Amino acid sequence: MFGNPALVAVAHGSRDPRSAATVAELVAEVRRQRPGLDVRLSFLDLSAPRLPDVLDGVAADGHRSAVVVPLLLGHAFHARVDVPGAVATAAARLPGLDITISPVLGGHRGLPTAALRRLAAVAGPLRDPGLGVVLAAIGSSHPAANAAVADVVAGWTRTFGWHGGSPAFATATTPTVSEAVAALRAGGARRVAVAQWILAPGLLPDRIVRDATAAGAPVAAALGADPDVADAILARYDARAETLLSRNLIA
Repeated sequence: MFGNPALVAVAHGSRDPRSAATVAELVAEVRRQRPGLDVRLSFLDLSAPRLPDVLDGVAADGHRSAVVVPLLLGHAFHARVDVPGAVATAAARLPGLDITISPVLGGHRGLPTAALRRLAAVAGPLRDPGLGVVLAAIGSSHPAANAAVADVVAGWTRTFGWHGGSPAFATATTPTVSEAVAALRAGGARRVAVAQWILAPGLLPDRIVRDATAAGAPVAAALGADPDVADAILARYDARAETLLSRNLIA
């Protein structure tokens, strides 16, 4: 019988093998930071192993509880619908396994720390009043998720004293990267760089890189297997694991 709940990280999944490989590297970094914790990787779709199969394995291996941590940056459709639906179905099938879902990674300080580190690697010094920064995300049909990206880059702009900052999106809404870069230049930014608010490379992130490159703007890498992103995963896990452990002790 295990004491600590298993950590089941769940990513969306992609047809692009680079995405799953990057997420696997991130989960490996989580294991490195927390030796002895049972950390498992799963996907909602398009990649394997799928979340239901991983939860089956967690229960079969003797765990009484698990924390599902969505590897998502915003609280959009996948976080609001897909993950809870999959977990509810699994919980009904696995009555001996107490499963809870953590919040998404967005909102934890580790994500902007990682994104700014990657931005500085391609843009140079960030405390530059002539700099304009585009923060590029996938984009969502859920307006609040897009607004959260705008809030992040607006906060950076105030903190660093940039000439301007703008969100941009690969799909579902506007502005596009090309539009955001052009608007910042038209507004007087002496130089423009693009940061990615994206976990892993893939087909849609390729569009961001392609558009930024065509616009002559340096573009930072996706967040990837950054130690600060791994720290965010563990922080989300810890908050829920404490509740689960207390519940199981009472039971």
